[in-house]
Amino acid sequence: MAIGGLIAEVRPRLPRLIDEICAAVCERIDLYRDEKIVPRADLHRSIAVNVRFLVDALGGVEASDQGAPQETGNRRAHQGASLPEVLQVYRIGGAMLWDLLAAHARESGSNDALIDAASLLWQLTDEHAVRVTEAYRAASAELLVAQQCRRSALAEALFTGQRLSETGPWEAGRLLGLPLDGKLAVVAAETRGLAEESLVGIERRLSLLGIVSAWQLTPVLQAGVVSVRDEQYRAVLTVLNEVALTRTGVSPLYASLADTPRALHLARTALAGTPPERVEVRAFDPSPLAALVAYDPDEGRRLGDQVFGPVLDLPADERDLLLETLEAYFSGGGSSERAGETLHCHANTIRYRLRRIRGLTDRSLTDPRDLAELVTAMQALRLDSPAARQLSHSQRD
Repeated sequence: MAIGGLIAEVRPRLPRLIDEICAAVCERIDLYRDEKIVPRADLHRSIAVNVRFLVDALGGVEASDQGAPQETGNRRAHQGASLPEVLQVYRIGGAMLWDLLAAHARESGSNDALIDAASLLWQLTDEHAVRVTEAYRAASAELLVAQQCRRSALAEALFTGQRLSETGPWEAGRLLGLPLDGKLAVVAAETRGLAEESLVGIERRLSLLGIVSAWQLTPVLQAGVVSVRDEQYRAVLTVLNEVALTRTGVSPLYASLADTPRALHLARTALAGTPPERVEVRAFDPSPLAALVAYDPDEGRRLGDQVFGPVLDLPADERDLLLETLEAYFSGGGSSERAGETLHCHANTIRYRLRRIRGLTDRSLTDPRDLAELVTAMQALRLDSPAARQLSHSQRD
């Protein structure tokens, strides 16, 4: 008996075989047992189509549905079934079809036909699996791109404050998987080239630490919203320092997704405070005063010029020395001794320089109003980027 005759004998048994394969698959593979991902009717239909595809090919008959393997691979990828479990169905089905062919060959004494069928069956099964795999991977790649595009669009909605239908920013956060009960930070990094990531693999790196984030890539900026607990903030900065290839700014922690546009501005301000040639991750000063000044950088620059104008007009070395002294004095809580320890000089030297600053600015370090102006103007200078500061000086000169 030729292989065609053997196939003709088993055709009447196919409906029962298909039911048996479906039952075996549901018994052996958890994915198909609970029907949460692949409904039972869908599984049965797919097994029927693919078994008949193999049987037709074995019998030399052109299958009515040439796209059966591709359709199965594509469909399972969209359903979220894992590829190994999808291929396991084919192994079970191929083995049970072989058992049926072998049983009929023994009954009819068609050993030669069975040998021919064996060689062809394994070849067809292998080709079938390859086509399923290729379709599955192609569909998975398309789904990944679509998912990334959607996440990028949702992140943009947060960055711009754009509403999604009638919902608020919390809906975008929910769709991105950002926990609504935690704190957030925005990261902004320059791109290496035109729309080229400078924080490569950052979302995966953070996810390994249990930190959820969502990112958007524009021609000049790679920006992300990161959901982070207080104790994870330093870990985020550590990862950023490990992967950053360009200047990167990080906003202070904030609580409401509605404040994301403001946080992006602060992250970009921190980025701009780093010299262009330096690769550095800079966190924005968490002080509310710093945020207030950063909200209107032009006004902050005018404030800095108004308060420190005579100081800024000094030769660079002298100017930097006085500003560094005042910064150390403020950081030391208004103590000349602590400022001297920071700058490695005597406290009297600090006091002498502070008197010079008072004389140049006409502002006292003991008068509350004068002190507020000095602190605010110093904050404005700190936030001003070197390039902008240089431009401001050249315009004034």
